[in-house]
Amino acid sequence: MSSTTARVAIVTGGSGGIGRAVAERLAADGMAVVVSYAGNPERADAAVEAITTAGGTATAVQADVADERQVSALFDRAEELYGGIDVVVNTAGIMLLAPLVDLDLDDFDRMHRANVRGTFVVSQQAARRVRSGGAIINFSTSVTKLAFPGYTAYAATKGAVDAMTLVLARELRGRDITVNAVAPGPTATPLFLDGKAQADIDRLAAAAPLERLGMPADIAESVAFLAGPARWVNGQVLYTNGGVI
Repeated sequence: MSSTTARVAIVTGGSGGIGRAVAERLAADGMAVVVSYAGNPERADAAVEAITTAGGTATAVQADVADERQVSALFDRAEELYGGIDVVVNTAGIMLLAPLVDLDLDDFDRMHRANVRGTFVVSQQAARRVRSGGAIINFSTSVTKLAFPGYTAYAATKGAVDAMTLVLARELRGRDITVNAVAPGPTATPLFLDGKAQADIDRLAAAAPLERLGMPADIAESVAFLAGPARWVNGQVLYTNGGVI
């Protein structure tokens, strides 16, 4: 099966949490979506089934985002299936929290590999292959500005993502490809909620003027904007956090 008319999106980390919400939203907007996942085929298949049941088009493809050979094969597969690539969304990442003085350096290296190297490797393929009129959308975090204690290493990896995003937008001059990052604030995902006391969750929910946590669909809405109509938004970090900062 191939198509040269429908827009095609690759969503890394697309099998759960914010990534799945993004994949479902882009599919609902009419894109064929490649749901890239690291190691849980059952969750990826469930995401694809949800999309196809709703009338969309999707395929699950496994890839380690930090492995350049696997990422190249991921892009090859997208092109084989759908004829090209228009949108790449880097939601894949991990978050391991501890104060700087206590963080295990193996955890730091794991986050750097997934969040920094992974974003770089996927962006490298995207820069080579995304068609004119396309969009590359990375994932940052509002914690780079909120500066919550315990988030030092995670925020550092996302600061690197911000830098890559701004520079790549300028390196793609003349290609008609936008490069932006979405920086969620506190969002009700299993990754965010895991291990937090209810009092802490309530405090974070009250911090936004809208007095709630973000939902994955809220973040997906910003991605859909950057992936579709937002052709004059380029080289930006879009803080999608309900006004926390």
